Amino acid sequence: MKIVIIEDEKPAAGDLAETIISLAPDAQIVAVLHSVKEAISWFQKNEQPDLIFSDIQLGDGLSFEIFKTISINSPVVFCTAYDEYALQAFHANGIEYILKPYDKSTVEAALNKYNNLKIKFSGNTANLDQIIQLLGEKKKQVRSSVLVFSRDKIIPVRLDDIALFYIENEVTHLITHNQKTFTINKTLEEIENISSDDFFRVNRQFLINRKAIREASPYFARKLSVTLTIPFHDTITVSKVKVSDFLEWLSAR
Repeated sequence: MKIVIIEDEKPAAGDLAETIISLAPDAQIVAVLHSVKEAISWFQKNEQPDLIFSDIQLGDGLSFEIFKTISINSPVVFCTAYDEYALQAFHANGIEYILKPYDKSTVEAALNKYNNLKIKFSGNTANLDQIIQLLGEKKKQVRSSVLVFSRDKIIPVRLDDIALFYIENEVTHLITHNQKTFTINKTLEEIENISSDDFFRVNRQFLINRKAIREASPYFARKLSVTLTIPFHDTITVSKVKVSDFLEWLSAR
């Protein structure tokens, strides 16, 4: 099994290589790459490995840039200290997403997953849709709380207590069911990835909790207008391309 490691911290790369070899003595670390630029150059000149272990935040950018630039079919185990990139990882041939600091058991689990996938898709090229289907809900890491900022404090707020998230002046805000407002250092895309199915993205600006919806009514241009259980200063509409999905989601309450 030929493996490439993409990691900008040399001590971390060395530790990972040693751990992999201790778990899979027949594995061969064919390259340790330390930047987006170096990785792109290497993949342009060399045969693709069987498996890639890749950090996400490198010194010169995100490793996703590598996979956008070079067509890579090798499965990837993403190793990172941040969990907000999970969905992007699974759109870049990711088969596992392990958070730093990881230990021998998490690396072993990643290798086992690769071997299981290899057996399942033996004789075929495993495409991304098949891998995501096999991993199921792994592509979405649902949380119970988010962190918000209030003056000089960082406060956890339970997702169940949040009525909606919205974008205003390019800043993400949230309002709780008891009408407290906070700012949050995440995009709506990132929040979608960690929220449960109780939330629906009605348009680019709003992500709403089902419990906060009082009613929906027809709006012009085949849209819907949403009335909340709490006061809100703007009209919230469901974009016409999402009306069908929204009604199906709302009927499941």
